[in-house]
Amino acid sequence: MSTLVARLREGLPAEAVLTDSDVTASYAHDMASFCPAGTPAAVVLPRTVDQVRHVMRTASELRVPVVPQGARTGLSGGANAVDGCVVLSLVRMDRILEIDPVNRFAVVEPGVVNADLSKAVAAHGLAYPPDPSSWEQCTIGGNIGTGSGGLCCVKYGVTAEYVLGLDVVLADGRLLTTGRRTAKGVAGYDLTRLFVGSEGTLGVVVGAVLALKPAPPRQLVLAAEFGSSAAAGEAVCRIMAEGHTPSLLELMDATTIAAVNRMTRMGLPESTRALLLAAFDTADPAADLAAVAELCREAGATEVVPAEDDAESEMLLAARRSALVALEAVKGTTMIDDVCVPRSALADLLDGVAAIAERHDLTIGVCAHAGDGNTHPTVCFDASDEDEARRARASFDEIMALGLDLGGTITGEHGVGVLKREWLARELGPVGLELQRSIRQAFDPLSILNPGKVL
Repeated sequence: MSTLVARLREGLPAEAVLTDSDVTASYAHDMASFCPAGTPAAVVLPRTVDQVRHVMRTASELRVPVVPQGARTGLSGGANAVDGCVVLSLVRMDRILEIDPVNRFAVVEPGVVNADLSKAVAAHGLAYPPDPSSWEQCTIGGNIGTGSGGLCCVKYGVTAEYVLGLDVVLADGRLLTTGRRTAKGVAGYDLTRLFVGSEGTLGVVVGAVLALKPAPPRQLVLAAEFGSSAAAGEAVCRIMAEGHTPSLLELMDATTIAAVNRMTRMGLPESTRALLLAAFDTADPAADLAAVAELCREAGATEVVPAEDDAESEMLLAARRSALVALEAVKGTTMIDDVCVPRSALADLLDGVAAIAERHDLTIGVCAHAGDGNTHPTVCFDASDEDEARRARASFDEIMALGLDLGGTITGEHGVGVLKREWLARELGPVGLELQRSIRQAFDPLSILNPGKVL
């Protein structure tokens, strides 16, 4: 370790290399604290690309594992340390280098916080649409690493659709530039897209060119109550089949509603089995909401309440944004699934999760980006109760199996990390797994980048 630290300090300021065990322990894991995490040998906080290259050259020469990190808001253990590693925290590389309103892109460092970028481009009449629930804390580098989504994906898409180009430091310290700054471009293999969602296993993202959109009008929100998952699922199907493009289409089940009420005292309707939130940011959102309201009633909604202004809309969205925090308060620990299914299978997934919760005698709340079928069944448990923790893990696995059986995927936006490695193999199949391992080997032949994650 002394050799490692000495070599790191040759190319880094003294304050950028942390070795105090109490300090480095705080960098050991992301929000999935129940996933295994090792003890770092050192934590490095570079400010420049050259400093990152120095870290990777040193690690490569000494055969030391490196775990890239952002704000550690991930939910699958993808940023968890391994024993003896260098944790490479990129949060100090937080500059917005360029905003180009004509060509509609921004150039940023990986430590830029999502919300800060959104505010900066808004001053130019532009928007960066991807908005994970943790957007006020999470970084662009972390969003790229996990391929993050958010509440507005149903209309605007996920992070991968906004990454035009990347600067990436490879495992041996070489600097790779991918992609473009143009609106179109198909030269060569799409290495940019390959890095998005790779969770730091192929290289360290040190810069990104991100596409921007014109800022949309303010959105209005509608809330619809349903007496069953089937009715709510039918409403989602009708809304999409009729050609509507909501800016947001979110769902909370009864368990989630109760948890939000306990934490916020918002007075959400606990008599309902599912609450659907739909929003439009069109030129005439009231007309769009009226059309969707009618579709919800036809599907069996017991109550439909359109917001009349921005304040009412924000109140409804605040309830949805507080869902995961509220569920965490139920038992102290949550295991958050990220199963994405076809929209037509949404009700089957919800009913299946309810049956799994009953079978394992657990509280499992579901909130979902219903418009794209991305659900977040959240298993609430007491981590100090060994039997309850075992049942929580079993239920989590059954939910992923259910998602695959319904034609879905084990992760829509949170990534694989440590939590879902074995399930990735089941989803990919032997041929897909072999090819993905070959790609990883080509980029990182010494296997030092985020070992034990994804594959």
